Amino acid sequence: MKRQYLGDSKDSFKWDYLDFLVEALRLRQLKIAWMMTPDDGGSDGKTSPERFPARPEVLRFCNSLRTTRNHEQLIELPANTGAHYSVAFHNPPECLTRRTRSSYFTGVESGPAQLLFLDPDNGFEPEKSNSNKHVLYTDIDRIIKAIAHDSVVTVFQHFRRQRFSDDFARIRERFLGGYSCAVYWHSLMFVNVSLSLESIRKVSKINRQYAKCRPVETIA
Repeated sequence: MKRQYLGDSKDSFKWDYLDFLVEALRLRQLKIAWMMTPDDGGSDGKTSPERFPARPEVLRFCNSLRTTRNHEQLIELPANTGAHYSVAFHNPPECLTRRTRSSYFTGVESGPAQLLFLDPDNGFEPEKSNSNKHVLYTDIDRIIKAIAHDSVVTVFQHFRRQRFSDDFARIRERFLGGYSCAVYWHSLMFVNVSLSLESIRKVSKINRQYAKCRPVETIA
């Protein structure tokens, strides 16, 4: 994730959905793994948050993020939406390098059920190569085995020039274990995975509820 993306239209979808999901699951914590990369000075991250029809309180929050570009402001998300969970960060938001990548997900430990959100620039590793902009399938396998059985991991997945339903089918094939579902809009998909079938069934149900009031599609 680049700081230049904070508060854009994808962020509007991101925080509106994650807030809805954590609250509906009645979990106590949303933990964010930023997977930071350096800003590149490009045009990405300049779309208005209003492009996604999030709740008014989320849109106000995202417009504030666009001004501050301060990731620590996410701690305030539940207070802005009237939710009952807390936000925590997994490791400091330092930029990933090939040198630090192997140790980045250390310290993910079992405890009360939580939603762990992974926020890479691009999403899952492609077929033939990967970089610090990607989550590896071995990362997911290690994480879901380390956290509480009924926890859920959600991964940011950018559009890869194929239908999201086809992309998700291939992602699901490459998982080393666990159950999964997804929700998508425009050029962004969120993939949910857990070792608990019951948890994923709950997420799928919540995704359908979310889709009734947002222009999103779901995959079970």
